[in-house]
Amino acid sequence: MYDLKPFDSLSVGDRAVMTKTVTEADGALYIAATGDFGPVHVDDSYAAGTRFGRRLAPGIMVAGLCTSVLTAELAGTIGVSIEDRFWFTGPVFYGDTLTVEVWIAESHADTRTIVWEGSCKNGEGLEVLKARATLKYPRPKPPQVAA
Repeated sequence: MYDLKPFDSLSVGDRAVMTKTVTEADGALYIAATGDFGPVHVDDSYAAGTRFGRRLAPGIMVAGLCTSVLTAELAGTIGVSIEDRFWFTGPVFYGDTLTVEVWIAESHADTRTIVWEGSCKNGEGLEVLKARATLKYPRPKPPQVAA
């Protein structure tokens, strides 16, 4: 978990999967930290009147699960995110159990970047989030010459 994985150790096709149940506590901590008090996330009466019929977990919090799996299980912590794109393709409700899968889709040695993609599905197998993002890796330090 949270390994220092250099650019050269990653390959197109590498992947990682995690399952997590989204809890009320997850939402409360995220909302308190970000100030994202949108009524669809916190107000039962408001959410009941939406097309979803009940409160939703914050989408960016769900996207954060992808980046967590990426750094903890797949790409390590050396790469720095330089572009993130997320598509919210279905609702996530508190209590949903999500399966998050991320994989390396492209590797570019000339720019020391990888492009990773991800998919998040709920317990019914419905994709609720898609991701595509780029990580940039530093150049290796030159070897030290002994004096």
